[in-house]
Amino acid sequence: MKPSIKQLSAMTGYSPATISNALNKKPNVNQETAGKIWQAAREIGYFNETHISSLRLTVCRTHGKVVTDTPFFAALISGVENECRALGFATIITHLDQADPNFDNLLQQILHDRTTANLVLATEFTEDDAKMFLHAESPLVLLDTWFEDMDFDTVGIDNTDSTYNATTYLIQNGHTGIGYLKSNTPIKNFIYREYGYRRAMHGHALKIDSKHTVRLSPSMDGSYRDMKEYLAGHSSLPTAFVADNDNIALGACKALQECGYQIPEDISVIGFDDMPFCEIASPPLTTVRVFKQVMGAEAVRRLVQVIRSGSTIRIKTQICTEFIERESVRKITVNQTKNIGESSNG
Repeated sequence: MKPSIKQLSAMTGYSPATISNALNKKPNVNQETAGKIWQAAREIGYFNETHISSLRLTVCRTHGKVVTDTPFFAALISGVENECRALGFATIITHLDQADPNFDNLLQQILHDRTTANLVLATEFTEDDAKMFLHAESPLVLLDTWFEDMDFDTVGIDNTDSTYNATTYLIQNGHTGIGYLKSNTPIKNFIYREYGYRRAMHGHALKIDSKHTVRLSPSMDGSYRDMKEYLAGHSSLPTAFVADNDNIALGACKALQECGYQIPEDISVIGFDDMPFCEIASPPLTTVRVFKQVMGAEAVRRLVQVIRSGSTIRIKTQICTEFIERESVRKITVNQTKNIGESSNG
């Protein structure tokens, strides 16, 4: 027989009403009391037969430089919420920030909550961050990243093939000197995107010039400032750049234009994500479309599948992308493939 709230009350000394409120995550129970009640409930097996009726999306920030309030993450969350609703699950959204003094307590609550399955937005995770979730007591799926040496169910982006195809598109349009606009804040997605760029360059026997790998902040304002600083010390540029994301691409485009370069006449640029403002940029940005809502929905479906089947087999899923051709890439002829010289920026 399942332990009762009355037994928990006798065990802890708290009233049945307080026990019930704590177990149902009501805000009128202080954190210390709730923690003691949950610990006692776990010890006597209260949760062993509990039916999971809600999914928790934990939005994790380790530094907050990539996971920000942008249309990308809004669409991802929307996909999660819509699919939860369609499958009959309530959605709990929790923000877990390593800068928060309450981080450790909140993390422990998430890891030991057997009543709620977990979707973890792990975009900014390092391997050490991911390890904290290896022993979660409820089913768990990582969203927007994956790790080679850890067995998680994950749903992420097909990063490497996408940048391989984007770089190949530039090569097919006559570009041989192709640089890379690289985030100075590394995350797994960006690392795999650069792999794709390098694979395409090596596959076509093209040289990668380290001077044309430009480290920029992953925000639009930050990449603009950093690119302006880079351009002040570099007069010779490639004919094209591939960027880690749209924010970096558009910030760099603004800096290039202010320094006298025309896009795409002088320099072609490709982004990644297909944020809403890419279409109205000047010129509209050629980019890689990520199906954000599909990713969120697929993560929910996988989590529900794990809940219902109890399977211990882990699956890493990559969502394919779509290349979006707009106006920021120029087709050039053989005699135009030399790097842009000093005269281009007047």
